[in-house]
Amino acid sequence: MSFLPQHSPTAHWSTHCYLACLLIMITSLGPVSLLHAPPVTTALRSAFSATQTNSIVGGKQRAVTFNRLKVNIGGDFNPDTGHFRCRIPGAYYFSFSVGKFPKKMLSVILVKNDEEVQAIAYDDYRKKGRKVQSQSVMIDLNEMDTVWLRLQQSPQYALYSNAGPYITFSGYLIYPDLSPTSYINNHLSSPALSYANCPPQADPRARSQPQSAFSVARTSTFMGQSSRQQHKPPLTFDLEYVNIGGHFNKTSGMFTCHFPGAYFFAFTVGKHPRKAISVKLMTGKGEVQAMVFDEDTSKRREMQSQSLLLSLHRGDTVWLYSQQDERYAVYSNQGRYTTFSGFLVYPEAEPLTPPTEQDRTHL
Repeated sequence: MSFLPQHSPTAHWSTHCYLACLLIMITSLGPVSLLHAPPVTTALRSAFSATQTNSIVGGKQRAVTFNRLKVNIGGDFNPDTGHFRCRIPGAYYFSFSVGKFPKKMLSVILVKNDEEVQAIAYDDYRKKGRKVQSQSVMIDLNEMDTVWLRLQQSPQYALYSNAGPYITFSGYLIYPDLSPTSYINNHLSSPALSYANCPPQADPRARSQPQSAFSVARTSTFMGQSSRQQHKPPLTFDLEYVNIGGHFNKTSGMFTCHFPGAYFFAFTVGKHPRKAISVKLMTGKGEVQAMVFDEDTSKRREMQSQSLLLSLHRGDTVWLYSQQDERYAVYSNQGRYTTFSGFLVYPEAEPLTPPTEQDRTHL
């Protein structure tokens, strides 16, 4: 009597069929290791940060270039040309700081492609003092769009830097556009970041993550009126770069939180000649979170910047308030001196629901 199980021809065929299908799946997926899984989200990353330790005089070069590259994830930034080239469509946040050369004026414009002005850093103080001016903005980019800093083409303008350095330029992808699109492979990209001739592989979780971001600018000056006003009206904006989720109302100047979590806010405001400046980042019913202030009432035009992370709940509001007094003003024009940006950094974790008695029976 044999105690070995007797397999029918049908069982043998089913086993071979299962193994064949498994082999086909493994072959199609390529080599997979638990320790070395193929990159998934890496291809959807793009970030850079660069510095310049040398001064630059206007007229000698058009674009601000850089001699120290701190970060270049994705290889999308070329420090020799000063150009960032978009490989992954989406919303990008850019910030830059530039030093003013003694006895020279300062004018640096963030440019998209060739001539599309996005924002400006400006200081017309021609005396001996050195100072740093900053600006930041978030913009939507398509494949092959370029972003760079343009220096005013005149020897009256110059940038100052040293080993400090005074001149910095950074940018990073906030939210990628996950719609089907062609794939751009920049010449500086590392081959390890993506498979040849394949589009970036989006993490399926990225589509389900809440997204909230805005970036706006003013193209006109706001003058203070009367200090007798009890109401603190928000500073309004007329130009919208980005408004993912539609949570910012540029007409009212108000951002309303729809997704609880940690948000980053940054703003830059221009100082009007002969006027002081006082602008506050406000929440709720008028709680001051951060501010910029300059009581200098000289003819000088310059800028002030501020940034902060805030923990927000659903329904919380955030806005900018400019002091309502005839001594104060916010300056801007088509160069876009005054900007305001914010985006969700980390959404608040959803509370875990404990399993019911019925669920436990299946554990």
